[in-house]
Amino acid sequence: MPTGKFAISGLRVFGNGNGKKPGAVEAFIVLRTEKDKRSAYIKWKPVDNAFAYNIYYGTAADKLYSCIMVHDLNEYWFKAMDKDKPYYFSIEAVNENGVSERTTVIKSE
Repeated sequence: MPTGKFAISGLRVFGNGNGKKPGAVEAFIVLRTEKDKRSAYIKWKPVDNAFAYNIYYGTAADKLYSCIMVHDLNEYWFKAMDKDKPYYFSIEAVNENGVSERTTVIKSE
């Protein structure tokens, strides 16, 4: 720096905290719309110590390669499906201490 002073902005440190990981997500449902099969309403019961959720999805139960992170909500309007294919979903809760176990995979046709 020309002035001899140095500053850092927006520094993030990654790692796990010293607390407990969040519990597993319960009551995970995927409701695919009948009129437009490209959309689905996804909802779950909030986990007390979670600040975000990772929703995994794909076109095969063992290939959930795509992920959406949802902050501060317990629902998501998903609008990215092919209308003729079944999709599979799973979710996990996230906090500063790690991630929960994923739910069992749900098939949505």
